[in-house]
Amino acid sequence: MSAALRRIADIDPQRLALLNAGLVEASTLTECLAVDFETLMRAAVPEVGDDAFAAIGAVASSGISRRMALAAELIRERLGDGAVSGLRQHRSDTVRGWACFMVGANTALTLEDRLAAIRPLADDPHFGVREWAWIAVRPQLAQDIATTISRLAAWTGSPSDRLRRFASEATRPRGVWCSHIASLKRNPEMALAILEPLNADPSRYVQDSVGNWLNDAAKDRPAWVLDLCASWQRSHESPATTRICKRALRSIDRS
Repeated sequence: MSAALRRIADIDPQRLALLNAGLVEASTLTECLAVDFETLMRAAVPEVGDDAFAAIGAVASSGISRRMALAAELIRERLGDGAVSGLRQHRSDTVRGWACFMVGANTALTLEDRLAAIRPLADDPHFGVREWAWIAVRPQLAQDIATTISRLAAWTGSPSDRLRRFASEATRPRGVWCSHIASLKRNPEMALAILEPLNADPSRYVQDSVGNWLNDAAKDRPAWVLDLCASWQRSHESPATTRICKRALRSIDRS
């Protein structure tokens, strides 16, 4: 048994039952991974019907990203895009994550409408929902990355560090659990409208994302990242900037 499966097996059965019933939020990544989607769907959206329950149950051993997307697809097909309103208010973080993927899958939305729809989910109090928010809409955001950057640049001025972090995390050139954005791997300077306002951000949550953004870019444009960090550190005598740059440069061989 893998370490992850052992951790899931260690979850208290009563706690797991509450998670599967949609009555509590997951408190750890292990709990997020432990949720039985079929049981949760029966509890949260019983009106989708037995065929949907069977479809989600059939992929129980698949990766969680695939199951999240499929759950959203099944709900959209049966209840329509309007169902997202109820899902994003649900007590379960997983159900709110399904709402994220419904926003991502809605082909009728313009870029502006998609960002407006995902914004409350990107600002969700739960760590998992915030991750699903950017993962769910990233493929659509990447289709017109220049416009996306211009729209998300405004988010860098938000009082919410969650929204500031979304602007960075959603546009990372490589990222995790997602496809790369080739244009940003080639030309990371395209994203300076997002990166520059965050180069001394007081939130560690944001600092980590910006540092990781630049570490992504350093895989393809190390000299650019080195120059940018040097410029930032000359301009900002800030522990935040120092921390961002340390994270950004961690994979560059400067020997």
